[in-house]
Amino acid sequence: MSNLQLSGCRTTTPFSSLFHGKNPFSIGRGNVRFCRKIVRVYAMSSNDSNFKMNLNEYMVTLEKPLGIRFALSADGKIFVHALKKGSNAERSRIILVGDTLKKASDSSGGKFTEIKDFGDTQMMLTEKTGSFSLILERPFSPFPIQQPHHLSDLDILFNRGRMPVATWNKNILASNLKMNSEGGGNTGFVVFSSKFLTSQGWELLDDLNGHAQLQSQKNILSPPMNKLVCIFSEEGPGDGDWAHGSFPLEEYIKALDRSKGELYYNHSLGMRYSKITEQIYVGSCIQKEADVETLSDVGVTAVLNFQSGIEAENWGINYKSINESCQKFNILMINYPIRDSDSFDMRKKLPFSVGLLLRLLKKNHRVFVTCTTGFDRSPACVIAYLHWMTDTPLHAAYNFVTGLHSCRPDRPAIAWATWDLIAMVESGSHDGPATHAVTFVWNGHEGEDVSLVGDFTGNWKEPVKATHKGGSRFEVDIRLSQGKYYYKFIINGQWRHSTASPTERDDRGNVNNIITVGDTASVRPSIQQHQKDANIMKVIERALTENERFMLAKAARCVAFSVCPIRLSPK
Repeated sequence: MSNLQLSGCRTTTPFSSLFHGKNPFSIGRGNVRFCRKIVRVYAMSSNDSNFKMNLNEYMVTLEKPLGIRFALSADGKIFVHALKKGSNAERSRIILVGDTLKKASDSSGGKFTEIKDFGDTQMMLTEKTGSFSLILERPFSPFPIQQPHHLSDLDILFNRGRMPVATWNKNILASNLKMNSEGGGNTGFVVFSSKFLTSQGWELLDDLNGHAQLQSQKNILSPPMNKLVCIFSEEGPGDGDWAHGSFPLEEYIKALDRSKGELYYNHSLGMRYSKITEQIYVGSCIQKEADVETLSDVGVTAVLNFQSGIEAENWGINYKSINESCQKFNILMINYPIRDSDSFDMRKKLPFSVGLLLRLLKKNHRVFVTCTTGFDRSPACVIAYLHWMTDTPLHAAYNFVTGLHSCRPDRPAIAWATWDLIAMVESGSHDGPATHAVTFVWNGHEGEDVSLVGDFTGNWKEPVKATHKGGSRFEVDIRLSQGKYYYKFIINGQWRHSTASPTERDDRGNVNNIITVGDTASVRPSIQQHQKDANIMKVIERALTENERFMLAKAARCVAFSVCPIRLSPK
């Protein structure tokens, strides 16, 4: 491992520039000197290294005081909550908010202690002088700005220390708690602050809360417990100015206000679900066999799962054991993967998904519709089902589901799929108001006189003047119904086609631009590669006409009764 030495604050090469555009973990071992205080940064660089760390871990040695405010989460992790401005931790230029504390050495720099709970940090925080080596882990995704959950009864009682936790199981107590004398086998413990519990203790409290909630309110699980159990730091002179990553405190508070209403998926909270109707439940993914038993207890007899096998593997979910557990409880598991955060894939596969849900409901199943987060794919399927099969307006179905379950489904994708279904049973052109808004784009020279002409402008007889948007860009906004249209641009009196959009020759050999508005739904959708097109197309969500409602119901049921859910269940 190589050595790196920089002299004091007057150096012309800031330490942060060493990491610009590079993996900060590719360096070897270094001593970095800032204002006469030494900060050492280590990362594994060879197989013979004494530091056994994964690629997301790094080690840093800091002089006291550290200047780190730690937080204890409900899943037992100790992570960096804030850095003190001007502290040794901030000057290291490597520690970020959200990094998890994995190990820490004593002040002599000797043996490392694995950080499993709040008690393991006490020696490091109580020492007044010396240097400590910390091994931290960088999360795969940036630490999110998130508003804390509203406090539940469990938070108020236990998370705020207003009610004692009594137990005979010393394994759920933090490592620094010791009995003042050895007692008999019936010795119990009483803890008045939840920070003295291990992650197993918090799981026990959470499970007890969940079971109690299921008995009293069967339609929805309790809100998740507050992610943060407590915040703590070493004793130091004055409060100082704390920063959350690159945010000063006041900016962080503003960011919290701006983030209200945002959704962040926390896999450690376990499976969460809500009851939508007597036969439909929607929620996040099944993580363990106990979740299957929980679903069985509320009467679920079928699971419609949009999570892919690769997603499940990435989250550490054992598909085989879950499928075996479903068979044990006589729950039918149907797998139909839809790519996460892919609006086009959702649009194409939504008719088939709704068809599967209808077939299961027709067999009198109580269905749990799920995806990884429970925020997008699964609620979108339920909303589309209510819209297509029960003749509920899209806005009413959307508000109904989002009012019962915290989610943010792709509403435009549902509207796109709605028009695709109607096109499936239409004969000829669409008979009704416009379904899509198209922005036709021409990129040419400045000062040109640009107009748009085509099938939709009075059969090529009524050109529409384009609006100059600056530079070489001209735009024309047109509302069109589903169908196939030919068009051209008139530039300074000359008819021309755009090379930035698809073209096609007509019967006379003329080259025209062509645009296909919308598509036709299919039982087995084929995901075709998008053609290059400078035009911008958006779906119009509006109230359906009586004829459109009839065609939508007909098309949705045609798709539903052409599929067999049993074929998609694991054998």
